[in-house]
Amino acid sequence: MNDKKIFSRMGDGEAVYLSKEEIREDVLAGMDNAVTKGKSKALDSDEIAYLIDILCMPAKNVSVERGMEGICSFDAGTLKIPVRSGVPVDRSTDVLIHERVLCSDSMELCSTDYSFKAIKNIAPEEAMAMEQIQQTAIIPLFYGAMPNMGLYTKPDGPEENWSMLLPEGKISEALEAQETAAEYCIRDMIHVGSALAEAGADGIQFDTSGASGDADLYAALMAAKSLSEKYPELCITMGMANEFTLGMHGRLDFQGDKLAGQYPARQVKTVEKAGVHSYGCVVNTNSSKSFAWNLARALTYVKEATDVADIPVFVDVGMGVGGIPLTNCSPTDATTRVSKTMMEIGKADGL
Repeated sequence: MNDKKIFSRMGDGEAVYLSKEEIREDVLAGMDNAVTKGKSKALDSDEIAYLIDILCMPAKNVSVERGMEGICSFDAGTLKIPVRSGVPVDRSTDVLIHERVLCSDSMELCSTDYSFKAIKNIAPEEAMAMEQIQQTAIIPLFYGAMPNMGLYTKPDGPEENWSMLLPEGKISEALEAQETAAEYCIRDMIHVGSALAEAGADGIQFDTSGASGDADLYAALMAAKSLSEKYPELCITMGMANEFTLGMHGRLDFQGDKLAGQYPARQVKTVEKAGVHSYGCVVNTNSSKSFAWNLARALTYVKEATDVADIPVFVDVGMGVGGIPLTNCSPTDATTRVSKTMMEIGKADGL
């Protein structure tokens, strides 16, 4: 190995060796992408220098400095071991493994079909599972799913698919379909969230909000607002689908804030208005760019969001988001550097 080269990765996980100058160039380019596209504030010179130092650390895995630790949370929590890892344990055992073996700070109960529309049909059974697991678990236990508003389109639902109507120039029909689907979605999320809250859930997570565009995010915000008012003790967290809210509708707002086109610093302020207690910042990974480029870009968005947030910011750092390479099994040399960067430079409250 050339001593002047530093082990790094591409956004798809491929191992590469780069010079410190190449890493620096990619860091500046990634930051510039967030500044130009997202109109974010640039990192200062000290933050850039420290990020480059983290990326160039010789250790395979790195860690945060003492006192900079954050909270660990999960989406699709009880899918991790029995489904993703193929270990034959039930969900209650999965929760206890996370609590007593992996030392997780919190955990999430969820269904294999991770969408509120599908869960509506089994809400009583999910509520029973929540109540039973709460008898043995100590850590905070959330219930999570996605708004997934696309499921309300044909053939799975009653509405026409706006993704097909828009290219055909049927604008009014597409807008109406989204608005009607959002109302169905809101009712289902409130129904499921209420059932789980009354069964003893410590919190509800609206995961991947905005995946179907601004109407999808609107539905999640309206449901969160209703649940936060109905159950004041219920902790609600909302994770985004993207660093940019797609304007599939384009005309929707939440309490005066237009949803289309929002980046993290605006997303978190909108989420606060809905009574949400923590915000999951998502920045998608570009698999054709380097790890350094992706991490710098994600950090730039995160840092601006934490600067303005009045609620905790939890950075989504799973496969393909937050600077993490887009691979099924995320390499720890990358995940630990992302964690250190987000906590120490990004000032995130957790991951």
